[in-house]
Amino acid sequence: MTKNLRQKGPSRRLGWLVLLIIVLAALAIVAAPVWIIQPFKPQTDRGLAVSYALRRWSPLLTISALVISSGLVFWLWSGSRRWIARILLAILLLPVLAAVWFARQNHFEWMFNPLTNSAYAKASDASFVGEQDMVLAVENNGEAVAYPVRLMAYHHVVGDTVGGTPIVATY
Repeated sequence: MTKNLRQKGPSRRLGWLVLLIIVLAALAIVAAPVWIIQPFKPQTDRGLAVSYALRRWSPLLTISALVISSGLVFWLWSGSRRWIARILLAILLLPVLAAVWFARQNHFEWMFNPLTNSAYAKASDASFVGEQDMVLAVENNGEAVAYPVRLMAYHHVVGDTVGGTPIVATY
C-alpha cells in the first residue's frame, strides 16, 4: 500500500504542474494580443503578425486547454481528499473558462472603439491643435474637416458626416 501511495504522489504533483501550465498558457494566448496591440503603444510588423496569429488560433487552443484541464481536474479531484484542494481545482478551471470566452470576443473592437459623436470646432477656436500636430483632413462638397491624429489615437476610427455624406475616417 505504501508503494501505491508513493507512485501516486509524483504523478499527482505532475498533474498539478501540468494543470497550472495549461492555465497560464490559456491566459497567455488571449492576453498576448491585448498586450502587443495597445492603443498608445507603437506596434511592429512582427508583433502584429504574432498578435493576429494568436488571435486566429486562440479559439481552438483555448477549447483544447479547457478539455485537457477539465480532464486533469476530474482526475485530480477524484484523488483529492482535502476540500481545499478541490476548491483550488475549481478555481484553477475558472481562468481557462474565461480564456475560452475571451478568445471568442473581438477585443480589438473594444480597444479601438469608433468615435461616433465627433464635435466640430472652428480652426481659430481649436487651440488644442498645435502647428506640429498631424491631422487627417477630409474635404467633400465644399465642407472641410480635420481630425487631429493625436486625439484619434485611442479610437483610430471616427464616423462623421462631411458635406452631407456619411464617412468613416481612419488611419
